[in-house]
Amino acid sequence: MHKTPRGNRLHIGIFGGRNVGKSSLINAITNQNTALVSDVAGTTTDPVYKTMEIVPVGPVVLIDTAGLDDQGELGELRVKGSYSVLNKTELVLLVLDARGSLQTYEEDIINRSKGKKLPVIVVLNKCDLSPPNEELLRDIKNRTGLDGVRVSAVTGKGIEELKMAIIHNAPTAWDDRPIVGDLLNPGDHVILVSPIDASAPKGRLILPQVQTLRDILDHNCTASVCKETEFVTTLNGLQSRPALVITDSQVFKQVDAETPADVLLTSFSILYARQKGDLYTLALGAKAIDGLRPGDKVLMAEACTHHPVKDDIGRVKIPNWLCQHVGGALEFEWASGTGYPDNLREFSLIVHCGGCMINPREMLYRLTLAQANNVPVVNYGVAIAHLMGILPRVLSPFPEIKDAIFGPSISKEVGKDD
Repeated sequence: MHKTPRGNRLHIGIFGGRNVGKSSLINAITNQNTALVSDVAGTTTDPVYKTMEIVPVGPVVLIDTAGLDDQGELGELRVKGSYSVLNKTELVLLVLDARGSLQTYEEDIINRSKGKKLPVIVVLNKCDLSPPNEELLRDIKNRTGLDGVRVSAVTGKGIEELKMAIIHNAPTAWDDRPIVGDLLNPGDHVILVSPIDASAPKGRLILPQVQTLRDILDHNCTASVCKETEFVTTLNGLQSRPALVITDSQVFKQVDAETPADVLLTSFSILYARQKGDLYTLALGAKAIDGLRPGDKVLMAEACTHHPVKDDIGRVKIPNWLCQHVGGALEFEWASGTGYPDNLREFSLIVHCGGCMINPREMLYRLTLAQANNVPVVNYGVAIAHLMGILPRVLSPFPEIKDAIFGPSISKEVGKDD
């Protein structure tokens, strides 16, 4: 449970004003002193993440946010950061002081959540100090249609009832999108081509490869895992053709050349483009690569932060391939972990990573934000496939998307395209 990636956990955002007990509530829910607590208003300045498991919901991540009533120039930035958490949240806990009254910013977060179709639980905290304000209860019901869960983060009273409310309100289909299993039939065999290079963690495979392998096993199929140098030997050692070959995008060209024309081929990154976001939008964005001109600005967006390595895919290889494709130098900017920069409209293209460390809601938000700013977006795997001239082939496992991008005449041929 503790090793479940954050991107595969239900994201629960905890919102409210300063000093209403948001951090204390997290400590009470997790039964740990994991969040810094102080009587000084505004102790939490940036979103804080805490992972746990709530049975039967499963692995979750609780996100503690800065007070929505923060003030001053820095306070405005903190409030902006708190609201941005809604873009990755699947369930909202709005914490109120049970002795107070419903504030405008509290009603605003409810309305914003409803606009995003997010379930909201109103938590009336500090009930150990006095009974909830009856006028507050009426206001919440009349103005939002919601009831409040009464708790005391200090004594623990009502915490179990709150957990039951979380279980009851948690989205039922927040993590049910398969990576590859729906493309397979029970008994199918899949080859996973997994290069071991400087970017691979020592002693283990990278997360997308592990999760894809698990999804194959969950759908009662079998798999062979090999490096690109052993791919032909692995392929020839099978008694029958594999149903699918999935490769790391960095060795697309080699694996494409060595994969028989009647065998479907795709990549981990393309599978994640479909599972985490919108493969059609990302594949359509690939066409914008051909419209780039020397001097254009390109945003390289990574969902996680990591130390760049030699020949890093997002900082070296793809930028070099893009410059070669356009025949001149492009201007690159990198954004890691926190999302897009504010000057998004200045870019001619966004090249996003596979998104294995974020949840589908955040990835879809990032795609929507790009569309709202009229900036085409593509992910690593789709971009590499287009630059290598094999995008139609690696979209062949998804005929509807392939037809929509390239037309039915191409999609009738399975395998390599001219």
